[in-house]
Amino acid sequence: MIFWDSSALVALLVDEADSEPRRQQLQSDSELAVWWGTPVECESAIQRRLREGALSAGDARLARERLADLAASWHEVSPVVAVRTLSRRLLRTHPLRAADALQLAAALTLAEAGLNQLSFACSDVRLTAACEAEGLHWV
Repeated sequence: MIFWDSSALVALLVDEADSEPRRQQLQSDSELAVWWGTPVECESAIQRRLREGALSAGDARLARERLADLAASWHEVSPVVAVRTLSRRLLRTHPLRAADALQLAAALTLAEAGLNQLSFACSDVRLTAACEAEGLHWV
């Protein structure tokens, strides 16, 4: 199972430099896990690209459809107290933004629950460094 950070998941929704490698990852392991707030972060990324003119309205609609298709089968980590508590520790330990700390805390919560083979798909440099420091394999 791969836990998908929004930074990696967006590459499955819109064309980016790393879209093809991310599609290959999804084909090799189609069991996705995400944090509860991931759909909001993905919508934010879509809207930012629309505002910047990097995405057309039709492409934005297609991205939302792709997101809905993925969401139909993914495993979602709920906003539980354990994730919030762990994310606060991660913020004290690593130079992360709040949402990134929540993403990583959700993945670590799954790993601690016995999913030892969990990988973390991420395209953010600070977040991958924190993953590595926390002992979580990132891809």
